[in-house]
Amino acid sequence: MATIRTAGEAVAKVAYLSSHVVLSVQPALAIDSEFSRHLHGYSDTQLPGLVAEKGPEIVALRHNVDPLLSAFQPLRSGKLVAVTTSSSVLLSSIPHLYKLAQYPIVLHVSLEASPNPDYSTITAIRQSGFVFLQSETLQESQDLALTAHALAIKSGKGVLHFFDPANSRDDSPIHTEDRDLVRDVLGLDSARASRVAASDCTSLYVDDGRRATIAAEHSSVSEESQSEDIVAHDASSRTLLEKNSSAGGSSVGSSVRESSADSRPTVSSATSIESSTIRAVTSDDVYEFVAAIWTKISRTTGRSYQAFEYTGPENAESALFIFGSTGMFVDELGAAKSSDEFAKCGLITARLYRPWNGPQLAESLPASVKRIAVLEQIRRKTTKWGPLLLDVLTSLRMGSSASGSPLVVGHQLGYIEPATVHQALRGIFQNLNSDEPLQNLEVGSREGPREPLNQYGLAQPKVESAYMKILDQVFGERLYLANRLDAANVGLSATLAASPEYGFGSLLARSDHRSRFVSEVKHAAATNDFATDVPRSWLSKWALNAEDEKLANTIAPDVISRLSNDGSRLASTLLESKSLFFKESQWLIGSDAWAYDLGNSGVHHVLASGANVNMLVIDSQPWSERAVADAARRKKDIGLYAMNFGNAYVASVAVYSSYTQVLEAMTEADRFNGPSIVLAYLPYNKEDDSPLTVLQETKKAVDLGYWPLYRWNPVNEENGDPNFSLDSERIKQELKEFLRRDNHLTQLMNRHPTFAANLSESYGTEVRALQKRKAKDAYDSMLESLYGAPMTILFASDNGNAESMAKRLGNRGKARGLKTMVMAMDDYPLEDLPTEENVILITSTAGQGEFPQNGRTFWDAIKDTNELDLSQTRYAVFALGDSHYWPRKEDKHYYNKPGKDLDARIAFLGGQKLIDVGLGDDQDPDSYQTGYAEWEPKLWQALGVDKVEGLPEEPPPITNEDIKIQSNFLRGTIAEGLADTSTGAISASDQQLTKFHGTYMQDDRDLRDERKAQGLEPAYAFMIRCRLNGGVASPSQWLQMDSISSSYGNETMKLTTRQTFQFHGVVKSKLKSAMRGINKALMTTIAACGDVNRNIMVSPLPTKSAFHHDVHQVSAKISDHLLPSTTAYHEIWLKDNDSDEKQTKVAGDAVVDKEPLYGPTYLPRKFKITIAVPPHNDTDVYAHDIGLIAIKDVDGKRLEGFNVLVGGGMGVTHNNKKTYPRTGSMLGYFPASQIHLVCEKIMLVQRDHGDRQNRKHARLKYTIDDMGVDTFRSKVEELLGAKFEDPRPFEFKSNIDTFGWQKDEFGMNHFLMFIENGRVEDTAEFPMKTGLREIAKVHKGDFRLTPNQHLCLSGVPDDDLDIIKGMLKKYKLDNLHFSALRLSSSACVAFPTCGLAMAESERYLPELITKLEGCIEENGLRQDSIVMRMTGCPNGCARPWLAEVAFVGKAYGAYNMYLGGGYHGQRLNKLYRSSIMEEDILGIMKPLLKRYALERQDGERFGDFVIRIGMIKPTKEGKTFHEEVAEEESSGE
Repeated sequence: MATIRTAGEAVAKVAYLSSHVVLSVQPALAIDSEFSRHLHGYSDTQLPGLVAEKGPEIVALRHNVDPLLSAFQPLRSGKLVAVTTSSSVLLSSIPHLYKLAQYPIVLHVSLEASPNPDYSTITAIRQSGFVFLQSETLQESQDLALTAHALAIKSGKGVLHFFDPANSRDDSPIHTEDRDLVRDVLGLDSARASRVAASDCTSLYVDDGRRATIAAEHSSVSEESQSEDIVAHDASSRTLLEKNSSAGGSSVGSSVRESSADSRPTVSSATSIESSTIRAVTSDDVYEFVAAIWTKISRTTGRSYQAFEYTGPENAESALFIFGSTGMFVDELGAAKSSDEFAKCGLITARLYRPWNGPQLAESLPASVKRIAVLEQIRRKTTKWGPLLLDVLTSLRMGSSASGSPLVVGHQLGYIEPATVHQALRGIFQNLNSDEPLQNLEVGSREGPREPLNQYGLAQPKVESAYMKILDQVFGERLYLANRLDAANVGLSATLAASPEYGFGSLLARSDHRSRFVSEVKHAAATNDFATDVPRSWLSKWALNAEDEKLANTIAPDVISRLSNDGSRLASTLLESKSLFFKESQWLIGSDAWAYDLGNSGVHHVLASGANVNMLVIDSQPWSERAVADAARRKKDIGLYAMNFGNAYVASVAVYSSYTQVLEAMTEADRFNGPSIVLAYLPYNKEDDSPLTVLQETKKAVDLGYWPLYRWNPVNEENGDPNFSLDSERIKQELKEFLRRDNHLTQLMNRHPTFAANLSESYGTEVRALQKRKAKDAYDSMLESLYGAPMTILFASDNGNAESMAKRLGNRGKARGLKTMVMAMDDYPLEDLPTEENVILITSTAGQGEFPQNGRTFWDAIKDTNELDLSQTRYAVFALGDSHYWPRKEDKHYYNKPGKDLDARIAFLGGQKLIDVGLGDDQDPDSYQTGYAEWEPKLWQALGVDKVEGLPEEPPPITNEDIKIQSNFLRGTIAEGLADTSTGAISASDQQLTKFHGTYMQDDRDLRDERKAQGLEPAYAFMIRCRLNGGVASPSQWLQMDSISSSYGNETMKLTTRQTFQFHGVVKSKLKSAMRGINKALMTTIAACGDVNRNIMVSPLPTKSAFHHDVHQVSAKISDHLLPSTTAYHEIWLKDNDSDEKQTKVAGDAVVDKEPLYGPTYLPRKFKITIAVPPHNDTDVYAHDIGLIAIKDVDGKRLEGFNVLVGGGMGVTHNNKKTYPRTGSMLGYFPASQIHLVCEKIMLVQRDHGDRQNRKHARLKYTIDDMGVDTFRSKVEELLGAKFEDPRPFEFKSNIDTFGWQKDEFGMNHFLMFIENGRVEDTAEFPMKTGLREIAKVHKGDFRLTPNQHLCLSGVPDDDLDIIKGMLKKYKLDNLHFSALRLSSSACVAFPTCGLAMAESERYLPELITKLEGCIEENGLRQDSIVMRMTGCPNGCARPWLAEVAFVGKAYGAYNMYLGGGYHGQRLNKLYRSSIMEEDILGIMKPLLKRYALERQDGERFGDFVIRIGMIKPTKEGKTFHEEVAEEESSGE
């Protein structure tokens, strides 16, 4: 049987079983208390509760955030609440305790500061109305925890159970609680067990009159034989409690008082009822309830409890009453010798401390006791006589035997070393037995031993540093944080110094001080007490501008300098306060973690003062339904409150949503003359959450309107500007109502209807259930007019395969006379399922055997219900999956798991199976269609429609080739789709066509689930990719790209592995403007994507500038030569809609509407060309359709020609061995003057011979492998009319970037900087985007993007070198002090925007490298380059298949690991492990890196090393990529 070892564990388990909600108060969200580790463990393992069948909600709260405030909302909604906490929160919670005492809440309190806890915290709140129970041993902690919960249920009152955990630390383990006993004691099986009635109380601090009450039914018998049935009541409702509910609900409370041995006598219940009243719960009621509970426990366990426990001889003359830690005294008394003064002493402890039962105390003492020593372990003594001493004196001297009451002597109990307990007891009894005993004698040390660092102290979470750093960046030396956590304040504790109250007071004093100083300066300027007249004029000038921070701070250094030179006494006096010449930016910080009150009541004081104080209030509460519903947490509405106040600047910001808006808000707040409040969102569940988690939570809250971004400046109207600026798309209801009341905003909304529509939209207005019902009813109405049996088809699909199959099945069913309805599972109202006659369910497999996104809600509901009766429903299931997706034997069950689970569950609910579940396998010859072809005929047979004649021919599925040929040269219906404002999306066919225009439609996958839950369409937006030949941009183009990203995108730019700019988050309404902005910079996006030749890449670092210039010129010639000729791009994106012009020019080049090279269907698949300049293979020349290796002339200075590689390509499909990556094959050498024609002819051979039937086999690499290299070469030569020469010699030394400064032969300087994974953005730690923007304003050369996603500042003359270096340093752009592993890494975008991503990549790789860098340092590998790449899917955008070590996403958090790529980019790697998580990755990499450091040969690269030691086999060509892998993939069956 399981055992329990600590009091915290015992209490946590009982609280978990006995509550709906457990508030776990912790030192920090990332630091467990003695309860929380167990509570979260129970929750994680889904341990069933007794009150809440599925287990209670566990809410973690920091100790400093007024945690008991969170109890009101669940209590008022009728839930039983438990709180597990240390005693540190009790005194600050006194305002809540008096109200909470009238609710059935249980506080389990561990007394802190063990081994010498201070019990004064308990005595200080003893009059709060709570019932107080004290336990001392491990077993008592379990039993009294159960007592507390049962008592709260029965009485309706709050119960506080407290204990010293050190007292039971050495106790032997006890058995885990008996669930039947717990159920019985709580009264969960009682016929009158009930749920607590909900309350409509809303006030927090004002007494609302609620009282715990009972209904007492009095019989007509005499008082002595009276019997009561006592029922707990809610005072506000005055109604009997509801009957206990069963499934998933809660069962609480027994209403019947149990009789006990020491309760009052009872009579038969057959007596007549005379009256019934509802009255307040009294102390006598509590005594009766407690006695009944303890009687039940005693009957089952044999363990008995009394309000006061006496242990010792029955004839004892002396006794100890201890209110403190009793353990060592019990041990010492038990071991006493007959000669000891305390040998025959008794021991008294209080189990029921409040309400105090004086008569029972007197009854518990033997009549022989003459002297009692009261020991109170209280460090903070506030009265002369201790509270317990007064209680004991009152009880013993007011009873029936008061005349003969014992002598009571009080003692103050401090810390006693275990070795001195005997001596301490002797001292106590010597004082007790003396003729004139001393009262309040101190026993032991008051302070006790020095405690370890208090884990309940205040600390600023690292994640909050983002806002602190922004303040530092914006205000620099002007910044003054009044309540900085680490500030040194003489005579003040750190807690007090960091409090907003102290900070506000200090700011007022500081402002007064400066005001006096300004007056003194004005007076001094009017005197003649200076040595010269110079200071007077400067002081006058300063005094006139003292409140203008810019002018005052500009003049201040000159003023100080003149005063220093003057030397007069007055000058010296003013210089004593010289810091006041500077105008500070003064801020108060509010934080959930360490300065909570500013976000609570502190704001009111600042607003009411009208003082010019800036407040930054950091809110860390993640979005959740509970957070939205908890009205008691007022912080979310501080902004609304402040705007209603009328005199404050208010901003709501989120650094992980809009960095620019944070800067604007802080700057505006500082300029505002009056109170300013900046509400800063920083959601995290634990203080050590990763930035990725914070980012995802922020996006949800902002997107759904829970945390709108806005700025409110009440003085804007003076300038004719609106007071309110909405910086996010959506807004919450409360703020919307406020804005409707504001006249200024009303005028604004009248002027800007589009803006008004944004404001009027609030999250949650779309009711999901209503949508489902309307859709279903519409289908039903349509089907009523049809004949035939009904067939409902429900699908769950992420990639569209299951959805397409469902729709096709529906059409085929209609052709056979069935009334078919096709819906996504999550769109179907589940309650209608029992009414269906035939249900077909089709689902694909996502993640780790999970349901696709649009089927998860359906599955969650159906798997947890036992109420659906499907006995009249016939069903069939078809599942789509990949039997090779899960290579490990233990993971085989994930294959088609959703379909199998669905089949089993519906059968369990009584469904009648039409046919066995069908399994579609991607590994079959025709993929999932193989299994489906066998399954569908059986379905028609089971439905009796298999022999229908005259079925119409099905049209073939529309392919990409169909879309292209019908698009009228890439026009499609793109223009019409852009004009459609009813959706943020465009049609599926247009999504294929817009790729040719350089843009992809995407949606934010971080927000999919939440938006779906709100009934909203996905957060659609577009990615735009520029066509940037060779990756070279001018400074003016850089500035234009920066502006586009801020004005139309998500404020970031992506430097891609295709050596160009990429913008994300461009919504449809801004798409055309963004395209025009790009064209304005003399750039374009046409052919940046799609089945055409894309952006041409060129080695970026021009160490040989003339040679590099020649290469770049050739690349431009190739790019222009292969550019599509359609006018569609220009008509859609650039032409003025009001113009009649038929054609539009781009950068001065006229276009015509035909495709002489491509034809109407363009190429079978995308086509990529790259040029490498040896010795740098930094463009991965082997990885592309055409790879050109630049060859120098005999002088080694200019370009002569190219070696030509063909057939490289990276795209793969997981576990589909028909797909593979491939390195390019050498065709030979060709002169530079004709190389554009060589590229054309290669492309034309691919155009005419590439596979247009199977897009997975359509790339040039498969064409060449199908034809053979020699045949392919001959076809190209035939078109060229010339032959390739033998390849010229060349050598590659690496395929990574060369960082730092380089100088070319003309004396120009080039700096290649590290931009991790190509993401250009501003963060609090690194204002990269701002820095590059400022550099672009002064730089005279080029910006060169690298294929490894970094940036080269090119063409810096020596005269500008110091300026550029200074700016690089200022913005930290010169920092190259990274590990060589990080410098050699690369990742694709993946989540949240890429629709193909299976796992994180760009957002995760930096974290993974950080976790490996410790091992790198330990093994001396910091300077050793290892090429590591990561992608979120196998399409290979970051070219992972050439990396020495690569991680390719397979499911969220799971990656395939590949080893053995060539350091020069010349060799493919090979699968080493499949579907491994981070723990596995680190477990493999760390020992491997150590082995590499110890066993490598001189100059041996990591990829070569793993092959030499036999860890992996080399991949000699693409066709052998799947052979001899280190981990064979087994079938899933």
